[in-house]
Amino acid sequence: MSQTVDRALSILPLLAEGPADLGRVADRLGVHKSTALRLLRTLHEHGFVYRQSDQRYRLGARLIALAQEAMENLDVREIAHPHLVRLNEQCGHTVHLAVYEEDEVLYIDKVESRYPVRMYSRIGKPVAITVAAVAKLLLADLPENERRAVVEKLDYPLYTARSTPHAEAFLKELAKVREQGWATDLGGHEESINCVAAPIRGADGRVVAAMSVSAPNVVVTADELLTLLPLVRRTADAISGEYSGRTPVHHADPLHHPEKETP
Repeated sequence: MSQTVDRALSILPLLAEGPADLGRVADRLGVHKSTALRLLRTLHEHGFVYRQSDQRYRLGARLIALAQEAMENLDVREIAHPHLVRLNEQCGHTVHLAVYEEDEVLYIDKVESRYPVRMYSRIGKPVAITVAAVAKLLLADLPENERRAVVEKLDYPLYTARSTPHAEAFLKELAKVREQGWATDLGGHEESINCVAAPIRGADGRVVAAMSVSAPNVVVTADELLTLLPLVRRTADAISGEYSGRTPVHHADPLHHPEKETP
């Protein structure tokens, strides 16, 4: 029975590559055509594969609907929280999780620092969208036209001398963030607070959330905080892997730049 299930499941990734005829399925499984046909018929009965008029098989609508339903029911906060707690235990600093919703970036989870100096951020509160590291990651992933439209209608308050001054500067910063795959806020919102952040991606590679580690200068310098970037990125990759069902990619070098994403 387990071998039959294994063979049936092995058909699905083959058909994900495109329609295939009975002979190709049998060859891929290393079985006789009659065995392959029996497996395909069972999958067809459940709506997991569909037989086209040219007698080739492709993935069925039922399988696609199940995958979509599963994705819609995933809670990124629930999946991320244990990883955020573990990261907090490793570094001791405040850890945030944020998402982009209705033109705002909101914190949806927070693990407090173990140090006496605490951050005043709150779950459910919008972040300072033009300077926050998590906001940069979430906006950088938007399609170019949408990204520009969002950026051009924002206000640009000068919280500090390091705040983003205007839309063109923000677009330039977002392009850099999109290319390098991580972001920082080094005194852009509060002079004394620094932050490093990494993206959490879904199965389609799009950014669904962003996580960050923040700390005040009195606890750790900006340069010292940046040394945590590999750990932050590994944590984000682990969350992405669990959320999307993919094996995460590990980053060892804090200056490692992945290949540029195509918009």
